[in-house]
Amino acid sequence: MKTFCTVLAASIAAITTLIMANNEPNSPVSPDQPVTDAEACALPSHADTSALDAFKKSDSEWRKILTADQFRVMRQHGTEPSFRNAYWNNKDKGLYLCAGCQAPLFASGEKYNSGTGWPSFWDTIAPENVGRTIDKSYGMTRVEVHCNRCGGHLGHVFEDGPRPTNLRYCINSASLEFVPKADIEERDLSFPMVLTRSPFLETGIMMDKMTPQSSR
Repeated sequence: MKTFCTVLAASIAAITTLIMANNEPNSPVSPDQPVTDAEACALPSHADTSALDAFKKSDSEWRKILTADQFRVMRQHGTEPSFRNAYWNNKDKGLYLCAGCQAPLFASGEKYNSGTGWPSFWDTIAPENVGRTIDKSYGMTRVEVHCNRCGGHLGHVFEDGPRPTNLRYCINSASLEFVPKADIEERDLSFPMVLTRSPFLETGIMMDKMTPQSSR
């Protein structure tokens, strides 16, 4: 009963976070100068997320874990080319994990074609897994998003997405690891942070098997 109440409370908190996001000062904001959706996604990020890096590793350690492209995007806040990346047009069902620490970030049921050439999602699996930081580079105000576990740069989030959230998470494929639906149960998908089930998660891709653990 205690576990059930804990999960229920976390789920309610996740839903409340989604509803209140537009009223928070860190919610996605429009650019200060007019740019297209693709242009806003294409610009690198200069948001400082180093203080949020709870999964501490040195640059030399990250270079052993990540490919050169992944390191440039995730640790140096770079941006990969549009339409020339692994997942922009991926239609397979499954989960998208952080390429740096395998924290669950997005599900295929929340992915849509935004026309920008980058993987786009209208929601996260759990709000606490994706952090936000205001990015004021290039004469505009954007909201940079990163993995809340390792601090790896993911992309940006905008307020021009589809219902029910009206959000567009514009994410670099290099920041993601895709796990097909058929392989989910074979993976050890457990994390030291509490994972709530997204209220809009695609039927058939359940998060119940992911349980917290003290270390990884």
